[in-house]
Amino acid sequence: MKPEIGITEKHLQKSSTLLSTILSDEMTLYIKTRKAHWNVTGESFMELHKLFENQYKQLEESIDEIAERIGKLGEKTIGTMQEYLKHSSIKESPGKYSSSKETLKELLKDHETIIILLRKDIDDCSDKNKDAGTADFLTGLMELHETTAWILRRYLN
Repeated sequence: MKPEIGITEKHLQKSSTLLSTILSDEMTLYIKTRKAHWNVTGESFMELHKLFENQYKQLEESIDEIAERIGKLGEKTIGTMQEYLKHSSIKESPGKYSSSKETLKELLKDHETIIILLRKDIDDCSDKNKDAGTADFLTGLMELHETTAWILRRYLN
């Protein structure tokens, strides 16, 4: 049964498609952050190990909320790595095990990429899809990424 919430079916589908791409980016970043947590070494090992753990746990929560938002809009949620990689703007680095500093730089770049994409998606949801709820949801998500990017940036200064 399709939701009757004042948004056309076409706009609901567009918002859901947009959310599926965001979900794919979040899943890819989640996996990369887990990899960083598992493989960090060096002087700041424990501090970075805990930092990455906090970040992947936060991503885990966001991932669940995005998937539920797709369901609220009446669509099915993708759920395989193949689908995530097909739709993600974030790229993996198979076989690459960088220094702590390089890992921090790569994760920062990924968060900043997501922030830029979310800004566009917020505008699209508001203006094109007439979906204020998803735009508001994405604004909160963007703010979480801005905070994480700020923290990562502080390690690199």
